[in-house]
Amino acid sequence: MTPTPKQLAVLTAIRDSRRRRGFSPTMQELADLLGVSKVTIFEHVQALERKGLLVRKPHKARSLTLHPTVKLPDEPPLHALPLIGSIAAGRPIDVFETPDTLDMEQLFSSRHGAFMLRVRGESMIEDHIADGDIVVVEQRAAPHDGEIVVALLPDGTATLKRFYREKDRIRLQPANGGMEPIYAGPDLKIQGVAIGVLRSFRRAAGEG
Repeated sequence: MTPTPKQLAVLTAIRDSRRRRGFSPTMQELADLLGVSKVTIFEHVQALERKGLLVRKPHKARSLTLHPTVKLPDEPPLHALPLIGSIAAGRPIDVFETPDTLDMEQLFSSRHGAFMLRVRGESMIEDHIADGDIVVVEQRAAPHDGEIVVALLPDGTATLKRFYREKDRIRLQPANGGMEPIYAGPDLKIQGVAIGVLRSFRRAAGEG
């Protein structure tokens, strides 16, 4: 079902917050951002839930998420790039084997929905995730041990680390021998699980 212009503004604000900060805004933050009352935001959210465009967990302040199938008008589609074959990491082979296309959206599709974040820092370099890379994140709050997650820390910041459950705490392990792990309580909020990495080798605009 199609949202009204005001409902579309709510969806856009939620999407932008999740992309920029790694978590959803509260009802009050949405009200302040859009210049309306909290009651009006509740009405819009309820309408969007009825339309199946918005998902919310009861009694959770930052649980507003767009349904995975929602595509907002200002979102450019992920482009399909030519896939012209394979390239050897061992013996030489013919690179022009099987002309095809690689659909980026299909490659990183998830029934949970997905978003992207730009990496800042070098805490995951031993997992080949470098400063400036783009990580593709599945919107999944229940990771398995060893998965790379986007975790929301108690101070409101988000971090990218490997996730491990210990006896009475969570260990967020960097992939950098010079850095110490971060420990958090078992109620640590997980914003998503990394499912891919994108990297450009161009050092500046116009190069390459």
